[in-house]
Amino acid sequence: MAISSWYLFPFVLLEKTLAGPQLWLGSGLLTMAGLVAAGFFLVDPNQARVLILLGKYIGSIREPGFYWTIPFIVSKRPVSLRVRNFNSEKLKVNDAQGSPIEIAAVVVWRVVNSAKATLDVESCRDFVAIQSETALRSLASRYAYDIFDNTHESLRGNPDQISDLLKQEVQRRLEVAGVDIIEARITHLAYAPEIAQAMLRRQQAIAVIAAKERIVEGALGMVEMALHRLSEQQVVDLDEERKAAMVNNLLVALVSESSTQPIINAGTLYT
Repeated sequence: MAISSWYLFPFVLLEKTLAGPQLWLGSGLLTMAGLVAAGFFLVDPNQARVLILLGKYIGSIREPGFYWTIPFIVSKRPVSLRVRNFNSEKLKVNDAQGSPIEIAAVVVWRVVNSAKATLDVESCRDFVAIQSETALRSLASRYAYDIFDNTHESLRGNPDQISDLLKQEVQRRLEVAGVDIIEARITHLAYAPEIAQAMLRRQQAIAVIAAKERIVEGALGMVEMALHRLSEQQVVDLDEERKAAMVNNLLVALVSESSTQPIINAGTLYT
């Protein structure tokens, strides 16, 4: 196929204008200019460039600006330094008591060591996701979903402490990738659907027992105070049998869930 003379016109004109050494000199200057121009690159805000010379790491540029380096033999890998979020899926884990629960978390992170994030892990984003979920599973298996006696920490009862522990656990696992964890917090926590109803009844029963204990403890304090006041002020002198009857009546009145109906004794204490 014949090539149109229109496309060949600039080259023919250049050959006629620069003949012999001048042509070679012009071509060399154009080549050098192209090589020099290939070495210029930009670094945007919140971005870094990892420089690798002939397979060897030589440094990172983290300040935004316009730079030049040796073209072609220096690799300039971009790394984002922006703050990013990782939202985990709802994970099904057995807690410390063996109960299946659903748990999810959000991890706020950013790269602080661009060389580690680029050279030490295959994919920084995937590494953060996998290690965050692993840390979340490990933490959930060491603590119970809920404990009502307040003697131990639980996932539901101590959210701030659990968040701090989760942050430390994730940070320890991501140290190798040059990542800083800004915040880690549980976003979803619930019993697995197959035991949710049973665990709800269990929670209600434990809550009722705890409330009854508080009521009985308060009622005993009130009865003790009433007997002490009666004895101290010598309002009435009660024998042990009358004291027992009085304690029984007061406890019934104070602990009963429904209102009690008093019986008025118009005679003596013994009739």
